[in-house]
Amino acid sequence: MSSANARSNTFNEAFLNDSYQDASTVTTELDKGLRSQVLGEQCEAIVRFPKLFEKYPFPIVINSNFLKLTEFFRVGSNLLRLWVLRVTEQTQKHLEKITNVDEFVKRIFMVIHSNDPIARSLTLRILGSVACIIPEQQQVHHAIRRALDSHDTVEVEAAIYASTQFAAQSKTFAISMCSKVASMIESLQTPVNMKLQLIPVLKFMHHDANTAAMVKTLCTNLLPKYPSETFVCVTLDSLTHLSCATLVDIPDQVNLLIEYLEDPRLRVRIHVLKSLQIVAEKGAHLWPAGSVNNLISIAQAMRAGSQENSMMLKIILTLTKCPLIAGSKKEGERILELCILCFQTLNHKTNSLAIAILTSIVTYCYNEKISPPQSYLKEINAHHEQLIMSSLKDEAHIRELSKYLKCGVQLSEKNETIAVDFTKLMGKILTDGQMLKQNQSELICETLAALCSHFMKEKFQNVAKKSTHETMDVDDTSVNPFHELLPSLLRRLENLVNLKFDPKDSHFIEILSAVCLQAMMGFHITKDMHDVFIKVFKVLNNWSQYRIARSASRYGHPFIAAKIYQKLTKDVAQEKFYFYLSGLSQISMAECILIYGREFEELEAKFTEIDRDENQMNLIQRLEKAVAFYWKALATLKAASSHIHSLSFQTEFVWLRASFLEALLSVVIARNTQYITPPPAIAQTFAHNTRDSLQKYGHVTNQFRKCVKLLKVCEDNFSILYKSAFDADPCTLEQLEIMQYMCAYIGYSLETICFTTTQEALNIPTQGNYPETAYTMSMCRRIAREFEKLPSECVKTITNVHTEAILKEIEMAIKSPICIPRFFFQVQQNTSIKLSMSPFQRNAGEAVVVPNGHNLVVKVEGVIQNSGAKPCFYRTIDSVQLTLTSQLLAPLRPVDVKAHDVNTLVQVTKPKREFLSANFLLSLNQPATNEGKQWQVTLDANIIDESGVSWNTLGPKNTLIVRIPAENSMRK
Repeated sequence: MSSANARSNTFNEAFLNDSYQDASTVTTELDKGLRSQVLGEQCEAIVRFPKLFEKYPFPIVINSNFLKLTEFFRVGSNLLRLWVLRVTEQTQKHLEKITNVDEFVKRIFMVIHSNDPIARSLTLRILGSVACIIPEQQQVHHAIRRALDSHDTVEVEAAIYASTQFAAQSKTFAISMCSKVASMIESLQTPVNMKLQLIPVLKFMHHDANTAAMVKTLCTNLLPKYPSETFVCVTLDSLTHLSCATLVDIPDQVNLLIEYLEDPRLRVRIHVLKSLQIVAEKGAHLWPAGSVNNLISIAQAMRAGSQENSMMLKIILTLTKCPLIAGSKKEGERILELCILCFQTLNHKTNSLAIAILTSIVTYCYNEKISPPQSYLKEINAHHEQLIMSSLKDEAHIRELSKYLKCGVQLSEKNETIAVDFTKLMGKILTDGQMLKQNQSELICETLAALCSHFMKEKFQNVAKKSTHETMDVDDTSVNPFHELLPSLLRRLENLVNLKFDPKDSHFIEILSAVCLQAMMGFHITKDMHDVFIKVFKVLNNWSQYRIARSASRYGHPFIAAKIYQKLTKDVAQEKFYFYLSGLSQISMAECILIYGREFEELEAKFTEIDRDENQMNLIQRLEKAVAFYWKALATLKAASSHIHSLSFQTEFVWLRASFLEALLSVVIARNTQYITPPPAIAQTFAHNTRDSLQKYGHVTNQFRKCVKLLKVCEDNFSILYKSAFDADPCTLEQLEIMQYMCAYIGYSLETICFTTTQEALNIPTQGNYPETAYTMSMCRRIAREFEKLPSECVKTITNVHTEAILKEIEMAIKSPICIPRFFFQVQQNTSIKLSMSPFQRNAGEAVVVPNGHNLVVKVEGVIQNSGAKPCFYRTIDSVQLTLTSQLLAPLRPVDVKAHDVNTLVQVTKPKREFLSANFLLSLNQPATNEGKQWQVTLDANIIDESGVSWNTLGPKNTLIVRIPAENSMRK
């Protein structure tokens, strides 16, 4: 007995060990459990199959193991059949990877002829659970219809479940079963509880107009015949789903539901409100005229704060998101009356929904460039602040407080006056010493963060739109209340750490620090701010310090970030964390050199003197030292990466930043040599002979042209990195786009000087929809305006005026702090594709032999894997473009070797339930020779998202070596 337990424990540990990479090894362990004579071990092995399918979601694994399970279902006991049923229910997305569907169904269907009604009911349920892969199996349809006439209740209930599943998948089944289900519902012999199970089957019978109309009539007739609560709720639910599927029945369904709002039974009214919410989300534009007014009249009569009242207000809030209703003047007046009535109550749940309704309509007006009704703004101004202050008095109203603050942020993004007043209110609440609970403080601080993001974005966008350089530097007329609020926020931050520090406040301090850092974006950290952060770092734990450092890196404050990263490297235990933090520290130190012109150690020792100009490095020294730090950071980050966490984006980003700085260094060196080495005596003659007038300026012309090529390569590499960042957030993608534009523009400026003909002016990619991108874009616009100051010339020259303008551009580019993208630190979604090609190579390096004159069929199968905190959060895979490239390699004994032939086949396939497959017919026919030939077949995959944008996938390519034997060997 002890040995059996030991074997079982070993099996468990082996199965759960993530280091296992071989599916056959795990399958073998499961097979041992299936072949066991102990029923418990058999059940344990069966229930582990879902995890196997998740870990190895390939058709060959899923197909073979499902066939094993169906064999156990055929010959096993009802207990084993029950667990097989649970496996099929838990692995719905993998069912379509079963290739032997006929054999799969055959083994299951054999049990339908059993004399045991429990076995037959389990068979019906498992057939219903796999309806998605066998929707048109006529024998299964017939078995379900026959089971509905059974005298065994368990079997009939299983048949009803199977009918529901097949009706949702099969048009043929739905149409053929409509009359059968209708007759059973109307039959007096059918028990009431069974009728309640049959009615939901009708909601899926919308495949054609006639069937849908017949089902609608049947359900409508059932309502007066069976007026009990349960019958009415189930029938209305079926009618609601049916109308949402057909759309044309939505007006009638809305009127019917409004009628049932007068029902005296609370449960019925609650169910009706849920149905109205579904219809409002599906087709608010299809609601009949007057229905919204009827709803408002009913809502006005409801008791404030009740569940019905809240649900009714949520329905109206959903309807206001429809332009047809939000822009209606008549219905708008009734909505305003309802909201005023809500404000007269003392219920925060009702008031929060009323504020949300008014905010939705006002936001719609601003989006459509329509002046919002003043009566709406008046009501918001009269009650919004009061409701916020009132909800702060009781921690139980935290959810309503969150809604008030969200409405304030939405209005602030549309109206500058509201934004300024709302920001001052939030700052006053946070800094006036009002006793706030921890979650309330965090909500207020998160609201300030959203408002700060809005103001900083608007500020830099306005700077970018200024028409002249002088106006941009001197006259900043944009309103930013955070400039006045920042000292108060710093005092609040200092008080949190000076007084008795509570570790529970760590998260609040992190958010408040991020707000302060964001408010200082584009400026140097002041001494007061530096001193406050030093105090903060002394009390916070390492994780909170890292999060503040991450914010500092994202908002362009490398000095603060470097201090924290360097400190944390001494406190980590694992080697990979040490290398990762060291890499971040080196990146921050490099940026400190570029911005301040001093080493990081010197900045730490004399931070108060960082704004003085004396003893600063010159431009070449800054670039050289920064490039050296970046190359060190690249090596350190590579040391921190592993096969689990590859850090591919991080290393590529650092490499591109270093390459960009190296290209700028080359430009500066080329410019300096212009002063040292004058053009040679033959430069004029050489320019005349080459018909290139700019060659008369000597070697500097060619050096500048080489720098243009370096910047062009850097620009292209940024584009490649952009295309590979499928999982990146929109802000990161914008930053990569703007960095590519900065490379392109400096290259364009240089090209304009050193080439006789230049390309057309570059298009601005974006104005920046985020504070970080708006700031970087404003720097690009400033660089562009500096170059536009050069006078236009009829004959191109390379003079000191031109090179000084280029130097000023470089100075601006490196002195503007780089905002490290969010994707560098956080991965919200993680999408990967695993591909396999057949035929397979038996051994590594061994070629697949194809007879001469034959074609090769290459089958490609792939699995899409989504992971991360929020899978498919930013974008999802719509289709995958597979590219199969075959290249003729040199023969073993080269005779008249020609250029290698390359054939390319492209196929776009749409994944289904995260699985894709494609077939390629590869023609390898070549003129008959006595020598054998070898081909290298390479498979690439590009992702196409829901917007039609193509993305490159990173990772190893699938390759296959194909050999065509020589004719002589074939004859032998």
